[in-house]
Amino acid sequence: MEPLIAPEENALHTPALAPAETAPAAPAFADFKLNKQLLTAVVEAGFTLPTPVQIQTIPLLLAGHDVLGIAQTGTGKTAAFGLPLLMKVKYAQGQNPRALVLAPTRELAIQIEKHLLALATGTDLRIFAIFGGLGPKTQIERIRQGLDVLVATPGRLLEIYLKGELVLKDIKTLVMDEADKMMDMGFMPQIRRILEIIPSKRQNALFSATMPDRVTRLSEEFLEFPMRVEVTPSARTASTVAQSLYEVPNLLTKINLLHHLLHTHQDTMTRVLLFCRTKEHADQVAHFLERKAPLGEVRVIHGNKGQNARLRSMDGFKAGEVRYLVATDVAARGIDVPQVSHVINFDVPIIYDDYVHRIGRTGRALHIGAALTFANEAEMAHVLEIEKLINQTITRVPLPPEVEIEETPFEEKQVMARELDERRKRVEPEYQGAFHERKEWIKPGETVDKRTGKVFEKGQKKSQKGSKQNPGKKGASAPGAKALKRRGQR
Repeated sequence: MEPLIAPEENALHTPALAPAETAPAAPAFADFKLNKQLLTAVVEAGFTLPTPVQIQTIPLLLAGHDVLGIAQTGTGKTAAFGLPLLMKVKYAQGQNPRALVLAPTRELAIQIEKHLLALATGTDLRIFAIFGGLGPKTQIERIRQGLDVLVATPGRLLEIYLKGELVLKDIKTLVMDEADKMMDMGFMPQIRRILEIIPSKRQNALFSATMPDRVTRLSEEFLEFPMRVEVTPSARTASTVAQSLYEVPNLLTKINLLHHLLHTHQDTMTRVLLFCRTKEHADQVAHFLERKAPLGEVRVIHGNKGQNARLRSMDGFKAGEVRYLVATDVAARGIDVPQVSHVINFDVPIIYDDYVHRIGRTGRALHIGAALTFANEAEMAHVLEIEKLINQTITRVPLPPEVEIEETPFEEKQVMARELDERRKRVEPEYQGAFHERKEWIKPGETVDKRTGKVFEKGQKKSQKGSKQNPGKKGASAPGAKALKRRGQR
């Protein structure tokens, strides 16, 4: 069938696009209703054009709306809520904080404090972060000097508030950052308590990289007619991160693979962040890197490390003095280093949202990054769930032939078998499991010993000391039986 209009005729009837009809230019920070001090700070911070989350969020918050923001880490969320917050507070006033930012971890609280201080460099605003891991005395002294913006972890905030050292009656703006992580860490009771003690008439903003049901329920509790900002689909990984997966049978082989990759690609793996599931694994990996890795400082951070040691490690990593930083998930959302070349998941996270945040430490600020994951047989089940969450398949890469495959020790086999067994129990409720406790079959009418769960044996003696049995009368000791016999002769 011939077209109704020939291509040439159709082209004649299509008007040329006038210059005035070209696509509008992307907005700049100057287009927002920000004061001169903030615009100057933005330029000094090196920001050129606003990111998509900033373009959508800043006008809404400046207009007074509640905002529910869903965006990946490294997309500029801190400036997205920080600039309107600072614009609303404007200048130092009074003793009590007028804006509150809640963060799940001390690393993230420190990071937010630094960003807000950089944006407020041309103002007299007093911004301070409080968090656990340090004694509250120094933080209380700083609070007594007066604050305008308070950044806090929920636990430390309540601790100082209950001491009577923090007044929250003047809070006009509440920002909750990384809400999904706060849910994972069990902060919901503290958050509900905080919502009870701060004024109900306030502007709210909630930001999260993922949007599970529990975060949705939280947003319904304290956001009033929120404007939803979703820059990227929930739980999507950044397009600037290349993801790869190695199926590795055991811990020793993971170590061999790590050794091979670091030495083969030492020119490109210039700043590497390695994530482990446990503190023990983190210490083991850091000890290996100190002995076998190419030249470069090695640091490890986890819950057992002191706050000052963690801060020194983070600062050294950001400055490029530390080449390999080994961490548990405590640091997954508190590291803002644009030049991280590689993220290595030495262990697969069992909280699947953490995978998004781990690999979000690389490929930041439009840089290209790579994320490598090592997974044993038991961890592959978690990988399949992570792929469902991010709605994409992670590229499988075969083990290099140079990597020596070690034999799996019996204890590690048992641990993996138990993990697979527990997972099958959750998926199949009727499955009892290969490691379920075996109970002795009891005949009807027989008495069961509650201490052992076995059939009660009649005539069982209570005391069996050493190799010498006590054949006393009715279970009594031999001296006791003799005493009874003498009493009967009297």
